[in-house]
Amino acid sequence: MKAELIVRRGVFAVAFAGLLAGGAHARGQDPTPQQQDIQNDKQDIRNDKKDVAKDRADRNADQRDINHDRKDLNKDRVDRNQDQRDINHDKAQLAHDDKKYGVNSAQAQADRKDLHADRVDRSKDQKDINHDRKALSQDRVDRNKDQRDINHDKRDLHKDRKDLRHDKRGH
Repeated sequence: MKAELIVRRGVFAVAFAGLLAGGAHARGQDPTPQQQDIQNDKQDIRNDKKDVAKDRADRNADQRDINHDRKDLNKDRVDRNQDQRDINHDKAQLAHDDKKYGVNSAQAQADRKDLHADRVDRSKDQKDINHDRKALSQDRVDRNKDQRDINHDKRDLHKDRKDLRHDKRGH
C-alpha cells in the first residue's frame, strides 16, 4: 500500500509538472497583443536602420560619381579649349601660308590637314563634354533621390521608436 501511494504521488507530480510546462510553453507561443506590438516595433526599427544604411551608401556612391564626372568634364573642357586655340592658330597660319606661298602650296595643304585634325579633336571633346554633362546630371538626380529616401527612412525610424516607447508604457 505504501509503495502504491508513492507511485501514485509520483505520477501525479509528473502529470502536474507536464501541465505547468505545457501551459508555460503555450503562453510563450502566444504573446499578448502588447508584446506583439513591441516585437513588431523592434523589427521595424531594425529594418529602418538597415534601409538608412543602404540609402547612405547609395548616396555616397552617387556623390563619388558626381565628383568623378565633374573632373572628367573639366578635363574635357580644357582639351576642347586647347583644340580651339590650335584651330585659331592653324587658321591664321593657313591664311599666312596662302598669302605667302599660294593656295595649292605644300605648306598650305599641310595647314589645311592640321586644321581638319584639330576640328575633329574639338568635335570629339565636345561630344565627351555633352556626355559627361548628362552623366553628371543623372548622378545628381540619383543622389537627391537617395537623400530623400534617407530622410523618409529616418522619419519612419523616429515613428517606430515613438511607437515602441508608447507600447512599452502600456498606453
